Amino acid sequence: MLQQTRTEAAKGYYLRFLQRLPDVRSLAEADEDTCLKLWEGLGYYSRIRNMHKAAAVIEAQFHGKIPDDEKNLLSLPGIGNYTASAILSIAYGKPYPAVDGNLLRVFSRVTREEREIDRIPVKKDCFRYFQSLMEELPENVSPGTFNQALMDLGAMICLGGGEPKCGECPWKDFCSAHEAGLETLYPKKKEKKKRRTEEKTVLLIHFQESILLDRRPETGLLADLFEFPNLPGKISRKEAVKYAEGKGFHILKILPLPAAKHIFSHVEWHMQGFELFADEWNEFEVRKPEGQKLFLAKPEELESVWAIPSAFDVYRNHILKKK
Repeated sequence: MLQQTRTEAAKGYYLRFLQRLPDVRSLAEADEDTCLKLWEGLGYYSRIRNMHKAAAVIEAQFHGKIPDDEKNLLSLPGIGNYTASAILSIAYGKPYPAVDGNLLRVFSRVTREEREIDRIPVKKDCFRYFQSLMEELPENVSPGTFNQALMDLGAMICLGGGEPKCGECPWKDFCSAHEAGLETLYPKKKEKKKRRTEEKTVLLIHFQESILLDRRPETGLLADLFEFPNLPGKISRKEAVKYAEGKGFHILKILPLPAAKHIFSHVEWHMQGFELFADEWNEFEVRKPEGQKLFLAKPEELESVWAIPSAFDVYRNHILKKK
């Protein structure tokens, strides 16, 4: 949950998740929609899909026990070098540094690493550097404790995006960047690509005290999650009614909805919306394009059943206020 998500944002999700799915077996036996609903709002939904798949593999191939070796851990869906190292060091006490942005930042300043920090050779050098330190730890200090201390050092003292707290740093006496007074010049990073902007129009189509939902494509952004029907660009009221009529609805009334914005890592959605009220739906007369899965849901199901991405929160909250 902490990958790409702040700790404060994840706390409540973590407690709810463990209350509902407390162990590997319960996660493996849960259906995907239950998992997605528990994850709703955290984003990066491939994380929970991979956890779900990994739990099934652990149950089937490893008798319900998470592997304690690197090869088998890396064979599980969604587990890469960072997660494998965190498990091996914290759960099993093995000398595997969990190289993330925090460790890379500490490494780059301590050694004055001049290469761009996201390069694979740099990450490998960072791993070897901290692993050599782990292998020399006294017996009363576990690799897991050392790993978590390094994470805290990067997260709380050797800060990125601002001035590091060098005066509080226990490593300041052998930090090359600090010695040279160049802490803020590290780590070296390549310039980020500018996010592209996409305009969208979201449609809330009401019929018989229900709301129309669609399911997104199985691949791509927010893959296979549920959403309100939406169209690219800023369309007119007339075009919104035409879309609804094309889905078999007879529209009695249409109202504008507030604008909304949602920022992903690589794209920014600028949304407008319309609320449409129908008195008829000739569903079976509509030929649905391949992959489209339109269906009606009760408003309360938006809270308890269907996982709606947080990108649509403004529009989901609008519906829930009407309950």
